[in-house]
Amino acid sequence: MSFRAALAVGATAIGLVLASAVGAQSSESATVGSAAPAVQEQKKLDCTNKGAQASKPKVVFQVNRAEDAPLILRFVTNYLKSEPDAEVTVVGYASGIDFMLKDAKDGDGKAYAAQVNRLLDMGVMFKVCNNTLKARSASPDVVLASVGIVPSAVNEIVRLQTQEGYSYFRH
Repeated sequence: MSFRAALAVGATAIGLVLASAVGAQSSESATVGSAAPAVQEQKKLDCTNKGAQASKPKVVFQVNRAEDAPLILRFVTNYLKSEPDAEVTVVGYASGIDFMLKDAKDGDGKAYAAQVNRLLDMGVMFKVCNNTLKARSASPDVVLASVGIVPSAVNEIVRLQTQEGYSYFRH
């Protein structure tokens, strides 16, 4: 007997067992008297993100590598062109915080502060991981003044998703 034939026979046998079990349950319910069969109340499982149903989208962009900063900044800028009312947060950790530090420059030698400030003016929030700062023995004053510091980037990303209804974007 081929594997496919054996699989078909097995599936048919399982179907017959299930059908007879369902039939036995329904005949037991019918023989209990004239009482209507018991209807079990089923709770609907709602897996929708309540925050995602909000009138304006919310997105958290993760940055954990310095080389991704220009791309993420471009993604955020382009996203806001199509969703100008969106709530956007950029959370950085590891070398992904580098562009949010004072005196940080891009590959062309231009200060990142100008790009960050332009996005801040558009309502984007930027957050740096304090665990990363501690690992570098860096004080909070190395971070751009308009950028927030959170205890843990990972916790902040999870909090934004689970409690604030943010969608997650990671490059």
